[in-house]
Amino acid sequence: MDAAALLWGLLFGSIGLGFVIYGRRQSKPVPFLCGLGLMGLPYLVDGTLWLVLGGLALIGIAYFVRT
Repeated sequence: MDAAALLWGLLFGSIGLGFVIYGRRQSKPVPFLCGLGLMGLPYLVDGTLWLVLGGLALIGIAYFVRT
């Protein structure tokens, strides 16, 4: 794992924590689940490109899907 993947993982993990807290307090399942996905993504994906694409996709889902 290189330094770029570590920094992207830290960024997406921090955003994921914010989504989890927001989703839990507002009782909204989409941001909560996307936040869990963002926090777990760096452990499951090997490679900086796939980490960035997956993280941006989860952020987009949490932003555009309103429930």
